[in-house]
Amino acid sequence: MDQSTRPRPSEASGRPVSRRPSGAGPGRGAGRPDLTTGPIAKTLLVFALPILGSNVLQSINGSANAIWVSHLLGEAALTATANANQIFFLMLSGVMGVTLAANVMIGQAAGAGNVELTKRVVGACCFFFVFASTALGVAGVFCTPFILDLMGTPPDARADAVAYLRVIFATMPMLAFFNFLIMAQRGLGDSRTPFFFSLMSVTTAVVLNPFLITGWGPFPTLGVAGSAGATFFAQAVTITAMIILLIRRKSILMLRRADWKYLRPDVTLLATLVGKGVPMSLQMMLVSLSAVTLMSFVNHYGSATAAAYGAVLQIITYVQMPAMALGASVSTMAAQNLGAGRMDRVNRVTWIGVAYALVATATPVLIIYLCQPFILNAFLPRTSAAFEIAHHINAVILWGFILFGMSFVFTGVVRANGVVWPPLLIMILALWGVRVPMAWALAPSLGADSVWWSFPVGSAAMIAMSAAYFVWGPWRKAGLLAKVEAA
Repeated sequence: MDQSTRPRPSEASGRPVSRRPSGAGPGRGAGRPDLTTGPIAKTLLVFALPILGSNVLQSINGSANAIWVSHLLGEAALTATANANQIFFLMLSGVMGVTLAANVMIGQAAGAGNVELTKRVVGACCFFFVFASTALGVAGVFCTPFILDLMGTPPDARADAVAYLRVIFATMPMLAFFNFLIMAQRGLGDSRTPFFFSLMSVTTAVVLNPFLITGWGPFPTLGVAGSAGATFFAQAVTITAMIILLIRRKSILMLRRADWKYLRPDVTLLATLVGKGVPMSLQMMLVSLSAVTLMSFVNHYGSATAAAYGAVLQIITYVQMPAMALGASVSTMAAQNLGAGRMDRVNRVTWIGVAYALVATATPVLIIYLCQPFILNAFLPRTSAAFEIAHHINAVILWGFILFGMSFVFTGVVRANGVVWPPLLIMILALWGVRVPMAWALAPSLGADSVWWSFPVGSAAMIAMSAAYFVWGPWRKAGLLAKVEAA
């Protein structure tokens, strides 16, 4: 039977199914790839490239901030933003994990062709993100000084870190909802539209950065807070433009008056969304918390080492981008195929994704090793004491991210079927059972090298456990939306 016309699982069970209107799913008629049919390798690559582009753009935004801050304001200001960003990402993870759950739920509902269920998921997500992100943003503004003190932020960087972080936290509601809309569009099979809006956001922020930092022309002189202010303004402009476009396209993500009933709290859906999203959030928070903990270790070695580490963190984001894009892509593709009952395609998606991740992560690592002095000079002046420290850090840790990147694919596929606790346990063991204890225990003998070597050792543990669970674990027996469809 042709796969484009085979019955969906909900049809086979006799339950009524609403067919996809324009913008409701991943069908070819909507101008997007059908993730449940066709050649897997090509479809995965075409879907992943805009996601990679979006991730690279976000990294460019962070790198541009670091470049402007370090060259215009100095090492102490760069240390301030490095400390502040670790805290912000930690708190943002509390919301962002739920966007991954929303992506998977929307993907499975769209893959099954169930429009009503898709609208229910969208309504529940809108309710959640408006309230949760606002609450976290307010909490972050008030808790900023206390958290920075707990991290042991260097005194010469503390004031700048407080100013920067408070503006960033004020951006959180817009940032969280923007990321939800991006993940929701990807869940429907559209990865291109989010790319163009990411381009718009990053371009606006990068252009505004030097003006708000230095007060060029009619702009106020805000110092390091100006870098955060550029992000605030860029998010406001971009999310407004995205909503207008989705309304004009009559996207299923923009609920009409008849669909406003889905904005009311849906206990069953919210329980599924939060129940699956919280472990994903915890996983992201554990990653961020380990980064905060390691940053606190690094802070003890002084501002030069902390600034070097902050520059390396910017470089690491580019190394991870291809694997993160592939992890997100295989998760969406697997979710739609699970909704369509195509486990055979899910397995093939996984191994093709792993091969892509190996090549896509090893390539930037090699490029960075070959061009390291030129790349580091973008973030640190060659005369800086932090320059040689950063060069040494890169030599030790970068290669380990090849292994870490491949593990993204395995965990992304497992989460696509609603299995979230085993990946969380694997992350706990890799980060908090290996990486952080190693960095702490070996510090007396290795000094700062204990932190650097903990990265590749933790990555090796991560890939071993995630691959083993994919091959032998019972994740294929789970069913994410069965109870929700029956409700």
